[in-house]
Amino acid sequence: MNELKIIGAGLGRTGTLSLKTALEILGYGRCYHMLELINDPQRLRYWKQLERTGSTDMAALFQGYGSIVDYPGAFFYRELLAANPDARVILTVRDPQSWYKSALATIYGTKPQGLGAKLTSLLKLMTNCGFRRAFPVFQFADKTVWQGQFGGRFEDRDHAIAVYEAHNREVKTHVPASQLLVYDVREGWEPLCRFLNVPVPDAPFPSSNNKEEFSRRVNQLMTDGVMDLH
Repeated sequence: MNELKIIGAGLGRTGTLSLKTALEILGYGRCYHMLELINDPQRLRYWKQLERTGSTDMAALFQGYGSIVDYPGAFFYRELLAANPDARVILTVRDPQSWYKSALATIYGTKPQGLGAKLTSLLKLMTNCGFRRAFPVFQFADKTVWQGQFGGRFEDRDHAIAVYEAHNREVKTHVPASQLLVYDVREGWEPLCRFLNVPVPDAPFPSSNNKEEFSRRVNQLMTDGVMDLH
């Protein structure tokens, strides 16, 4: 079985893409991220099964991967940890107000309302098969994250921040302290490498996916049917 060594429990827009790149630099193999699912939506069936039943074929879902960060993994971190009990868990965090502003301006727009509604209408005009295959991923994210985790009230800032903070508290309670790193990616390599007991690389810590880069990736998806992973 292909076991996950690291599970990222931090919500989207907490530096998850930077962490993905960092873990790959550290030698943990390919790291699963929402961008991976967008580019390979055939694996969505496993996530849907996990959402429906609480279990799925983890070996097939994570074939070729040694770690996971971002959604959908952060939403299902308990199920993933149960299936990989020896995995280390990294909870990426940032200032709640900053997190909300960033999420509202980026990933929230990919739901089937907002930008998602525009994408839906574009589907009727576009012949890009890659884009068409990826659209169910956004629908699944809407069901599990925006309608599920945030109860359809993400635009209520106080409510969204309360959900974000409750999630972080739950992770700290649920995951054994010896397996958990609460981590702000602005801290760089030192705390991450100390937690994983690996040498600090002779390279700058990666910084990825600001608002401008996110917009570029969305535009790339609309034209090419894929998203740049780095």
